[in-house]
Amino acid sequence: MTASITRRLLLGAAVALGLAGAAAAEYPDRPITLVIPFAAGGSTDVVGRIVADRMSQELGQQVIVQNVGGAGGSLGAAQVAKADPDGYTILMATVATHALNPLILKQKPYDPVADFAPVSLLVLVPNVLAVNPELPVNTVQELIDLSKSEPLAYASSGNGTPLHLSGELFKAMAGIDLTHIPYKGSGPALTDVLGNQVPIIFDNLPSASGHIASGKLRALGVTTAERAPSFPDIPAIAETLPGYETYTWNALFAPAGTPPEVVEALNKAALVAMADPAVAERMQEFSATIVASSPEELAEHVQAEMAKWEPVVRDANVSLD
Repeated sequence: MTASITRRLLLGAAVALGLAGAAAAEYPDRPITLVIPFAAGGSTDVVGRIVADRMSQELGQQVIVQNVGGAGGSLGAAQVAKADPDGYTILMATVATHALNPLILKQKPYDPVADFAPVSLLVLVPNVLAVNPELPVNTVQELIDLSKSEPLAYASSGNGTPLHLSGELFKAMAGIDLTHIPYKGSGPALTDVLGNQVPIIFDNLPSASGHIASGKLRALGVTTAERAPSFPDIPAIAETLPGYETYTWNALFAPAGTPPEVVEALNKAALVAMADPAVAERMQEFSATIVASSPEELAEHVQAEMAKWEPVVRDANVSLD
């Protein structure tokens, strides 16, 4: 290779690096799409819209919410995994998209680690174990005892969902058997539990909270390690089964290969958003606990969640096409 060619190549590389640096420094210079991999109206959608609104203010560009539901969140997650790694398409992820689906789905549409750049863990949302008031139990222990003397069933929002797996973990740790009745969403499951077609349900606390407050459901325990601030009178299941802990979580991811400067900008905007008292108040309304994090902490969280759920999924023999 001649000296002149070498000089031209080095000059070209320097120019390219300079342009890349300038592009990163100017980020963002157009709207950002936040893909929410579930239908509008659920807790992930609510969290996403609150965060998108506040991050828009911080970034100086609109963060536009796009709902891409289907396959338990996998369709939306796969869309972001395949997007250009420029920071203009990001994902509002959950325990389903980044811990359960990769363990459960026979066909893997994406790799939760290799295909994404972590940005920030945002919130934890409790689930709740509740029963129809006609079931003669008032505590988690009474439910465990009753299940040993008669067959019982629990409802969830569907096979392979975090709520289904919350029930399977409960069964395993309590040493009991409960028949799982899957529904196509939380709404139909709640309807049948309220009508006493199925006596027990694992649901998101925000979804069930109105029925709990009205007395149409009896809450036996929240699934987080500690009681939920919004319902301090509901015990944690862990008070009966030490070590039991499940929850839905929301986090931001960008496609793998997104420049570190862009990830840093997104992380900073997310942290500012989650520190806003107005955002905190909105999150508290539906029992979400803010846990804004660094990208590295989110990466560790995903690894820990997959390690936690792998034996539960295996032992329950849960798989989906």
